[in-house]
Amino acid sequence: MAEETKKKAPAKAAAKKAPAAKAAAPKKAEAKAAAPAKKAAKPAAKKASGQTVTVTQIGSPIGRQAYQRQTLIGLGLNKLHRTRTLEDTPAVRGMINRVSHLVKVEDSAA
Repeated sequence: MAEETKKKAPAKAAAKKAPAAKAAAPKKAEAKAAAPAKKAAKPAAKKASGQTVTVTQIGSPIGRQAYQRQTLIGLGLNKLHRTRTLEDTPAVRGMINRVSHLVKVEDSAA
């Protein structure tokens, strides 16, 4: 009898898992169908304000925390004394603030 119990238990478990997998598949399909609708609802790119900021890397990311290295990459800097001219937005200013000890900032009036 112990053998019969062992045989029945896996069959029940397999039967329970199969409907759950089928139920999850339509949810994924619905999520994919809804995603393009969200993309279409996004507004067009914002107009450039005309103000720029020039950022020069003066410090090495060697030995720094990972978020500081990633922030430098996000600013478009990867080697010492490289300079980038970026649009002056709150996002860029926040990134500069996080790595202010590694960069030199010059405001450019346009």
